[in-house]
Amino acid sequence: MTELPSHDPADVEATVRGLSVWHGISSVAPLKGGVSNAAFVVDDASGRFVARVGSDYPFHQVSRAREAQAHRAAFEAGLSPELVFARDGVMVVRYIEAKTFAEPDVRANWARCLDLVMRTHRDVGHRIRGQGAIFWVFQILRDYAETLRIANHRSAPQLADWMAITDKLETAQVPLPVIFGHHDLLPTNFMDDGKRLWLIDWEYGAFGTAMFDLANIAAANSFDATMETEMLCAYFGRSPDLATSRAYYAMKVAAALREAMWGMISELFLAAPGVDYVAYAAEYISRFEAIHKAYSRDFS
Repeated sequence: MTELPSHDPADVEATVRGLSVWHGISSVAPLKGGVSNAAFVVDDASGRFVARVGSDYPFHQVSRAREAQAHRAAFEAGLSPELVFARDGVMVVRYIEAKTFAEPDVRANWARCLDLVMRTHRDVGHRIRGQGAIFWVFQILRDYAETLRIANHRSAPQLADWMAITDKLETAQVPLPVIFGHHDLLPTNFMDDGKRLWLIDWEYGAFGTAMFDLANIAAANSFDATMETEMLCAYFGRSPDLATSRAYYAMKVAAALREAMWGMISELFLAAPGVDYVAYAAEYISRFEAIHKAYSRDFS
């Protein structure tokens, strides 16, 4: 098993306190809830901020420079709070007083959440400067599988079957315009300040097609069939034809499998306090199996 070097919380906090961006810190408090990074709320003479510390994660294809690039573009598009500092794996974002969503909140506000997704696809890509990144879930799944195989992870006996499924899901996709997507639409990445919604955490922001974001938000937030149909009609401006519906549900299977394998890869490399990556992976394997069963029934 390969592991990243452990980081003492006191050392991480000292890194945050030592940043040149501050004008007079009055308090630093840990911010709980992250599954792969350490975060703190910092009260400074210049305001309140969230400072997040996380290295590049090549095993998850995460580059902090590309994340900062995406976050700046999202701020310019009016989707995310201001990024005021980014360097060497540390990002400082202006604090917003807002409620972090859970799955029921996303379902209750799915149209408002979809609006943020649609604005991302419409407004962020042409604000990206420098080299752009690409997100193609099928390549990611194959990369994850190879990492798990080399590590002799307990999932190794299932990898061949999962990759055969991956190949079939990829062939079900239909041509769509290239857009810039968020690709990590977990409920905790939506926030409500009482007046508007915000979309945060751009680790996986990259160019791709709309289908992953649509499938991801549904798979990660347990949308029912009626909600999915309404979402697709709202996004495409029409009822989806059979090929589009097949592509969407195939992508939904892939989105659930990717989240499960993300958990398995994280078991090998990450150690966020209080996060049970084994349980996380098991939950999403259950979702993947249920979604794949329904897909096979309806579209095989």
